[in-house]
Amino acid sequence: MESIRELFRIGIGPSSSHTMGPRIATEEFLRRHPMAQRFQVTLYGSLAATGKGHLTEQAIRRTLNSYQLDIVWKPEVFLPRHPNAMEFAAYADEWLLETWRVYSIGGGAIRDDLSPAEPESAYPFTTMSDILPWTDKNGKSFYDYVFVHESPETRNHLEIVWEIMQVAVNRGLEAEGTLPGTLSLPRKASSVYIKALNTAGFLQKISLTFAYALAVAEENAAGGQIVTAPTCGSCGVLPAVLQQLSQTYSFSQVKIIRALATAGLIGNLVKKNASISGAEVGCQGEIGTACAMAAAAATQLMGGTTSQIEYAAEMGLEHHLGLTCDPVDGLVQIPCIERNAMAAERSLDCAAYALLGDGRHRISFDEVVRAMVETGRDLKTDYKETSLAGLARIRR
Repeated sequence: MESIRELFRIGIGPSSSHTMGPRIATEEFLRRHPMAQRFQVTLYGSLAATGKGHLTEQAIRRTLNSYQLDIVWKPEVFLPRHPNAMEFAAYADEWLLETWRVYSIGGGAIRDDLSPAEPESAYPFTTMSDILPWTDKNGKSFYDYVFVHESPETRNHLEIVWEIMQVAVNRGLEAEGTLPGTLSLPRKASSVYIKALNTAGFLQKISLTFAYALAVAEENAAGGQIVTAPTCGSCGVLPAVLQQLSQTYSFSQVKIIRALATAGLIGNLVKKNASISGAEVGCQGEIGTACAMAAAAATQLMGGTTSQIEYAAEMGLEHHLGLTCDPVDGLVQIPCIERNAMAAERSLDCAAYALLGDGRHRISFDEVVRAMVETGRDLKTDYKETSLAGLARIRR
């Protein structure tokens, strides 16, 4: 299980798999062949199917803007290792210098055919069933487990992550107009925020949570700077919950950083034992994981025990099982943006429900993670970020 720095990546939207991953891969290949005259990039499977809506082509072209470039789209070809595959080729005087096959596996991470099946782990335990006894035995919390085993710069990274999240919220609340793309979708965050300020009580809290989530998700859709949590498409859930709670209860930055560490651990467990890639397991791996992360963070901030935190995270994922990835016109807008708002509020519901009990429950976090990845494997490819079925069919 990798460092949570690999989960919380700072970058440009709208898609960690389709924008951030391809850009990182293109930059790496260019470093290998700065003297090449021509490049060819072949996109396969889900990466090709929704790459245009997810700005994959722009991410590649901006990196190779001074070179001759051919992009080949093969949405009907799915390579065995991962549905988000691409192959680079570099040429000089028509001589082939190298080909490189690489996979964008979710959250902005890339792997190639030579990458180890299991990257070097920062943690001795990589399941909740092993981590919970460690916390009980040592009288520690989940964030302690993170900081004991992570390097010192992780805390600094989380401080930057929190700053970027807040900036994205505030920027999104100020922005108005229409999002880029074929849907001409108007931004809603600013309007929802103003309306929230003119309400009170329970309705105001819900409305503010919606506004914060919409703000970040809309920034992502517009190609703004966000933090993957765990992906670009689900980046609005955790910031919305942390912003809401920090403002309501005046939590210190220290407590927010601890909550981020716990959220990162939950996301890492899903990433290690299942998947956070919409192309691989559907939106349950993105929004479902984001909801679990935010539910865990909220429960910790509200004084929950480790058992209650685990329960809240389990519910956040459990109640998104089977959620398909069906972006309309291949854009990270419908239904993606509203799903961020709904999942943010649901995570708070999960936290509240968990805090009402003692943390005991029948389905463990590890079990729901296994159920999620099995469900994802059983989903038809059309429902996994190919924009071929579900809501995506409406615009066809």
